[in-house]
Amino acid sequence: MSSRFTLLLAGILLVGALVAGYWGVRLSRQSEPAPLQPQLEPPALADVTQIPERVEARLEEERRNPVVVLARDLKPLVPIVAEDLAVEHLRIAPPGSFARVEELLGRTLWRELPAGSMLNAASFEMGGPLARMIRPQERALAIAVDDVVGGGGHLAPGDYVDVMLYLRESEKNRDQTAQVVIPALRVLSFGEALGATNTGEPAVRAEREEDKEQRVTRRKEPARTAVLAVPEQLLSRFLLASQVGVLRLAVRSADEHLLADYYAGAPLASDVEELKRQLFQFEKLALRQARQPQSGLVRPRAMAVQVYRGTDVSRQTP
Repeated sequence: MSSRFTLLLAGILLVGALVAGYWGVRLSRQSEPAPLQPQLEPPALADVTQIPERVEARLEEERRNPVVVLARDLKPLVPIVAEDLAVEHLRIAPPGSFARVEELLGRTLWRELPAGSMLNAASFEMGGPLARMIRPQERALAIAVDDVVGGGGHLAPGDYVDVMLYLRESEKNRDQTAQVVIPALRVLSFGEALGATNTGEPAVRAEREEDKEQRVTRRKEPARTAVLAVPEQLLSRFLLASQVGVLRLAVRSADEHLLADYYAGAPLASDVEELKRQLFQFEKLALRQARQPQSGLVRPRAMAVQVYRGTDVSRQTP
């Protein structure tokens, strides 16, 4: 009887121990502190002083004007597609620029333009660089130059020069003469250097990096030609002067602002008429014949006739 009671009591105690152990383990797990969650910092508030700057930047962006430029190099006579164009927003839109891509789709250029070039009405005009650098009443005429004729090789497109003529003494010209044939002619090109068109844009496309490297490595040759803008009425005079004597180009001062007056639209007709009145008639000096003895002042020599008598020869005047 006692043994059964002892076994029952032991079983109860074992079950109680198991229950107590289970509850103890469970309570111990609940009492462990939960892992700390990282505290999220509140979003930083924008600095109040930056608000006016952002507003000003937004207004500045809205004030900018769209300008269409080339997104890649474009060959001549190739229709323009949307992928060739890009829109840049500039504070001041250049005169004559396009604001919408649709205005240019399907049009073709007459010359090659590099990426980044701004398109305007002049981009679609025909003609070479020199033809776009002169007015209708002007002509572009080239002359041969060297370091002496061309201002020591320091001329540049956009300079103004006086064309001087030197006539040496000769049978046709008994006096040495020097004069200014045509003053204030604009230099369009000197050697390979070209100036700007009448719209102020470069007459040729921008030089590429590989072209610059080749030009740097290549030996620079002196300029052999210069192209001048000659008024149409003085074209024959200029050409005659280049044939009858030695020409020199005298560079004029930039302080005269002749180039600025030209781009401002200063007329040329009045200047040409003034030149016609002031120019010396060098053609007469260049083409004047040497003085001939006047008839009647010198007695003419009589013509003698040779007479042969055997081996004897004599001259007789009739």
